[in-house]
Amino acid sequence: MKRARRIVVLAVGILLAVSPAGVGANDKDKEAEGKDKAAMAAAAKVTIEQAIKTASEKTPGKVIEAELEKKHGKTVWEVEVLTGDGKVVEVHLDAESGAVIDVEEKGAKKKDKSRK
Repeated sequence: MKRARRIVVLAVGILLAVSPAGVGANDKDKEAEGKDKAAMAAAAKVTIEQAIKTASEKTPGKVIEAELEKKHGKTVWEVEVLTGDGKVVEVHLDAESGAVIDVEEKGAKKKDKSRK
């Protein structure tokens, strides 16, 4: 459980570091982004811990980031895993059901995306 908390803290830190709010966005943008993230978190039935566990089972390695995103009108967990061979793989999970949507190597062309 401590590992999951560390990962959550790391993911939040990364999000804050790279978010537009961290590079001078105005207060209204920050507020709107916060409300959007809060709404996504409230709608997600799958917790970050569950998403990380499922992604780790699907793709063994070290989880380096996990975040909620909107894709095609759906809330999804995107979990990035650093594999043993040094590749970064994104595991997308349905935030409502926990089902794996797809697994793709980060930076790979979209046609190389594999459904697993």
